[in-house]
Amino acid sequence: MAAPKKGRKQGAQSRPGRTLALMLIAIVALTGGMFASGHTTPRLGIDLAGGTSITLQAKNEPGQKNAINKTNMNTAVDIMNRRVNGLGVSEAEVQTQGESNIIVNIPKGTNSQQARDQVGTTAKLYFRPVLATEVSGADPAATPSPSASTGSDKDTGKEADKDKATSSSSATPSASATSQGRAVTDALKADPTPTPSAPDASASAPAPSASADPATAKLQAEYTALDCTKKTERAKAGDGAKAEDPTVACGQNGSGQWQKYILGPAEVEGTDVDKASALFDTQGAAGWKVTMDFTDKGSKKFASITGKLAQNQAPQNQFAIVLDGEVVSDPYVSQALTGGSAEISGSFDQQESQDLANMLSYGALPLTFTEASVTTVTAALGGEQLEAGLIAGAIGLALVIIYLVVYYRGLSIVAIASLLVSAVMTYVIMALLGPTIGFALNLPAVCGAIVAIGITADSFIVFFERIRDEIREGRTLRPAVERAWPRARRTILVSDFVSFLAAAVLFVVTVGKVQGFAFTLGLTTLLDVVVVFFFTKPLMTILARKKFFAEGHSWSGLDPKRLGAKPPLRRTRRVSAPVDTKEA
Repeated sequence: MAAPKKGRKQGAQSRPGRTLALMLIAIVALTGGMFASGHTTPRLGIDLAGGTSITLQAKNEPGQKNAINKTNMNTAVDIMNRRVNGLGVSEAEVQTQGESNIIVNIPKGTNSQQARDQVGTTAKLYFRPVLATEVSGADPAATPSPSASTGSDKDTGKEADKDKATSSSSATPSASATSQGRAVTDALKADPTPTPSAPDASASAPAPSASADPATAKLQAEYTALDCTKKTERAKAGDGAKAEDPTVACGQNGSGQWQKYILGPAEVEGTDVDKASALFDTQGAAGWKVTMDFTDKGSKKFASITGKLAQNQAPQNQFAIVLDGEVVSDPYVSQALTGGSAEISGSFDQQESQDLANMLSYGALPLTFTEASVTTVTAALGGEQLEAGLIAGAIGLALVIIYLVVYYRGLSIVAIASLLVSAVMTYVIMALLGPTIGFALNLPAVCGAIVAIGITADSFIVFFERIRDEIREGRTLRPAVERAWPRARRTILVSDFVSFLAAAVLFVVTVGKVQGFAFTLGLTTLLDVVVVFFFTKPLMTILARKKFFAEGHSWSGLDPKRLGAKPPLRRTRRVSAPVDTKEA
């Protein structure tokens, strides 16, 4: 018998235990990561956990054509996400559906009516002068020196270099409390852009002057009591304030601290912005910046307010860009901007500049949204649907196992073990994808997982039938497994590729819940390939060396007699009769 040739690759055949060990390590690592993250169960969608699903339909503003486009819809989604987060909602979903619809899914535990009111209204963007500001919750007496505002319009200056973004980052009030109180009172009584007062560090908060009217005193009291570090107070700050009214507001500065503000009446509205974009300054040292172009009417308004603000000292040379009651930027100005355009610069990174540009663009977004439908699912109904889905999955799995045991007998051990590994990996990955990418397990996704049971079982059947075909040809089990694998592998890969392609196409062309089905189907199809290659095949190689399977026990599922195997092919010598050459 000839010895095997040198260099013949036999790693997969001779070392299946190593492959199984690697597979086990991967499962343990994923499971450990799941427990370490604290998310030990998959995140459930609205239809299973309960909650409210709102469908909003976009409509063009009068006189605006072709406003329903991808850019405007994505900007609207960003703003609605901010609104939902402002309500303290966790795990909410806001996404486009088709060309003109937005779906907002809000889980249980949220005031659904409040959420409907928030996401269904058009965003309000205003440019308001800053009258007073300080870090919310800070002790102003600790360091009473005036702060430097960051960012500028067409003038970065040395102040802009101190901070990362175009929001105030002071640790103390920008001016003394007593002088602020007088300045704010004068501003509210007469002009939205007050003249600065001399600094005086004798107090910690704006105090109402003797001549302050009740409305002004109330506003200053609100400012003093406002704590922007609390989400509930941020959401209520400035509630009900009209464009022509002064108000209080909150905003996050470049250091990540929450800043509180007293703001004057709105001087420029979001509809006065023609367009805004984020650009990288390749010639200067400004880096990323945001440019704004105003309408004709907006240009006049902006020139007027910046001319007044430029005469003041910080913080009253700043204007606050306020979106839905929250200050998203508060740049200072050093000169009147009369050219109909402006830019905000500072220590922006790309994402920050693009986010601010989107917010400025939304103020001029020529869209309105109306409710097309609102669906509320109670937690009890969601629990019933989940239970029904799990029962359906259990029944399907039981039927597959019964079929495997009856038809394949001992081979069913391999199939059941592979199904178990696939189920564990699917569960763990789904649990990890919840906090990682926001994946939510909805009822269609459960259906996708059930369908995947059949896809996975089909892969085992293809492999087993190839092995049995080799045994029918008269081969013993070990060479039968190795000869069957290349042919089975090709069939499995082609089948799984078709399933994955269908899932990918379905995921791309659909939205909403159907995407959950497509995502789960695609995920489980990929896991099927992993399990078959790194678990089923190595396990089958090991079992082929065991006497029970190798000798074709009647309960092994590989009995040559039951399979109608041909007798082994043997070489035979032909013996010829001797020829007698003797003559008679």
